[in-house]
Amino acid sequence: MNNQVADEATPGEVKALSELLQYQNGAIVSRVLLKNKGGTVTAFAFDAGEGLSEHTAPFDALVIVTDGDAEIQIAGDTYHVGEGETILLPANRPHAVKAVAKFKMLLIMIRA
Repeated sequence: MNNQVADEATPGEVKALSELLQYQNGAIVSRVLLKNKGGTVTAFAFDAGEGLSEHTAPFDALVIVTDGDAEIQIAGDTYHVGEGETILLPANRPHAVKAVAKFKMLLIMIRA
């Protein structure tokens, strides 16, 4: 996974979601927008066919799809999510992400 410059959001600065990250051929790109002891907000851009293999996280995470389509597996069940939709990834349950088409999402992880 490639990481673009991880510059967090600047208070009062307006940014277009569509311009936070650009797609890269054959890659997953991520950018941390906010990180503190309470959690993180990270933007991801997946090229078509790219994905994250099954893993678990110790905290709940909320996925907000901002572009494209993906399949997200949670504990063996597959969900199709598209632009404007959201899905909760529960703590300590295995999940995986695969881009059906080019796909962008915000991942909000709360550590409390």
